[in-house]
Amino acid sequence: MKRAVAQSKFKDIISKSLLIQSGPPAVYQLQPKQEDFGPLTRMTLGKRNLNKANRTVLLVGETGAGKSTIINSLVNHAIGVKFSDEIWFHIVKDEPRGQTESQTSDVIVYEIFGFEDHTLPFSLTIIDTPGFGDTRGIEKDIIVSQRLFDLFRSDDGINEIHAVGLVVKSTDNRVNDRLSYVFNSVMSLFGKNLEKSIVALITHSDGRTPKNVLQALEATHIKCAKNEKNQPIYFLFDNSQAEDRSEDEEFLKVSDEISQKGMKAFTGFLEKKRAQKLLMTTDVLNERISLKACIQNLQERILLTEQKEKELVQTHDALVKQVEDMKKSDVVTVEVDVVCKEKVPIKSKGFLKYSLFEKAMVCTVCQENCHYPGCTFSLSPQHCEVFKKGHCTVCTGKCPASGHVKENWRYVIKIKKEKKTIEVKKRLKAGEVDPETRFNIVKSLANDIQKLKAERIQLVLESYQHVIRLEEIALKANCVATYIHLDFLIDKLKEIRDTKKVEKLEEMRSQMDEGTKLALQYMWSKTSGNE
Repeated sequence: MKRAVAQSKFKDIISKSLLIQSGPPAVYQLQPKQEDFGPLTRMTLGKRNLNKANRTVLLVGETGAGKSTIINSLVNHAIGVKFSDEIWFHIVKDEPRGQTESQTSDVIVYEIFGFEDHTLPFSLTIIDTPGFGDTRGIEKDIIVSQRLFDLFRSDDGINEIHAVGLVVKSTDNRVNDRLSYVFNSVMSLFGKNLEKSIVALITHSDGRTPKNVLQALEATHIKCAKNEKNQPIYFLFDNSQAEDRSEDEEFLKVSDEISQKGMKAFTGFLEKKRAQKLLMTTDVLNERISLKACIQNLQERILLTEQKEKELVQTHDALVKQVEDMKKSDVVTVEVDVVCKEKVPIKSKGFLKYSLFEKAMVCTVCQENCHYPGCTFSLSPQHCEVFKKGHCTVCTGKCPASGHVKENWRYVIKIKKEKKTIEVKKRLKAGEVDPETRFNIVKSLANDIQKLKAERIQLVLESYQHVIRLEEIALKANCVATYIHLDFLIDKLKEIRDTKKVEKLEEMRSQMDEGTKLALQYMWSKTSGNE
């Protein structure tokens, strides 16, 4: 009887959905309109009424924390589904996956229109992100921030949000390196203006005060909205609404009451919240991308300089050894290790949708990789985030967009043996040798080295400015994404004897909290392949 009433109540929705579980509850898969723009996906249910209010929520958290369940719960709450209806709707598609592998492999925007005034006075836009700390590696987490940047700067993307939901399992009862890494990664994404928009959505809850989770949030120095007791604002949810009710129905009813209470409180919070612009967050993401690009390019230039120096030494030594031959001939042949750059195809990282877009932004003039990895959304060079006012901010020549291409290959420094024929003397008069021309090649190489070193210094200074800018605008500047570059930058600033900047970065390094230290430990263990 209950289901028959519900079938009539939701007949229009059911007629456009697929039955995936007979129940109770009967579970239906909604069929939203899917639209792909670049590596991003939009799923739209219903049609937006521009005269109605909308609330936008961004969900972030650890792999397996329950973001998909929260999304389904928000949708059912908006539609007006109750426990007694013995019906449940899924908007997130179930996909085969390993026990610890995240279901969500992309940033997906869910739009829920047409149900305003059923339960909520507004429509919903929900941004789902891949889980941090996924078993597929740290590199996947880096892609998440890039995808959010793509979404926030896209013309048809998202430019403001009302809340950031940090999804946490109630069973996360102690601070460990993995959880610290997840929290640290999440906090590194946002601008300072979003602090009071970040709330904890606690899943798998039994309805009690989540003391352990609150302690974990405090221990990892999470910056978020606080209540009158100066505790993080949180909302509780159970994850069992779609479970079979043939057994333990009373227990499941209590679980549903926990979720309904949490959902009402959370949507009440959304109703009162003012939207926050994402300009500062976009700037944070852009600075992090630019900093990473600068560091990578800097490291390649250092390698290039070191190899050029070796080439110089080899050439010099070979000429000294053959000084007697110079007296007999105008030319000397020496074999040296010559530095060159080759185009190498980019290998797929195994994330199918990402691999379709993953290419490198390269400068064909300087023969340098200006943005790789991560350059996916920009269709042309001038739209790449490392470009400002039509010029690249990374490559040696700061070349215009016309000198760049976006391709599925990148430049790699190679060393190969090569015989060089060097003109060592010039006849001014019969039998005389001009000493100025003997080591012409050596002087030329030495000049090249000095030029490379000057360019390297400039890039070090630019990288430093990115760090300082992040300190000004980022919700959490002192995070893993910054610290992984500090030691490298400090060493390079010491080389150029810029004491003031060294002191500034060393001060930042000394402020590392315990949560960030644990997060760094986790990142290095995954990067090195250790568990």
